[in-house]
Amino acid sequence: MKYLHTMVRVRDLDASLDFYCAKLGLVERRRIDVEAGRFSLVFLSAPGDEEAQVELTWNWDPEELDEGRNFGHLAYRVQDIYAICERLQDAGVTILRPPRDGHMAFVRSPDNVSIELLQDGDALPSQEPWASMPNTGKW
Repeated sequence: MKYLHTMVRVRDLDASLDFYCAKLGLVERRRIDVEAGRFSLVFLSAPGDEEAQVELTWNWDPEELDEGRNFGHLAYRVQDIYAICERLQDAGVTILRPPRDGHMAFVRSPDNVSIELLQDGDALPSQEPWASMPNTGKW
């Protein structure tokens, strides 16, 4: 048995690719457009980790999606949690659970999927503005 991917349904493929690729830093690996079924599948992974993929499923016809809280979250190990949180915040992403402890943070995708960011190795020393930043919304 081998883990292949996790599927996340998205409402707006362009907004989702902007979040996952341009802001979070994942890389598009392949795309399948199925005209007969009116949907697209886009497979993403972290740079250097092509085996663990996220499949974005976009149905071309508009549909309502709930908050996705029944899904849980996606988690990524990062080299510098403060740097990625700063990059995401500068790109307009709300840091829902700041990395006050230098170890863990949460953000959400445009479709309200929670993304957990975990510092690689030991926690970084606490630093501002993260140390005193409150939680925002749901994560």
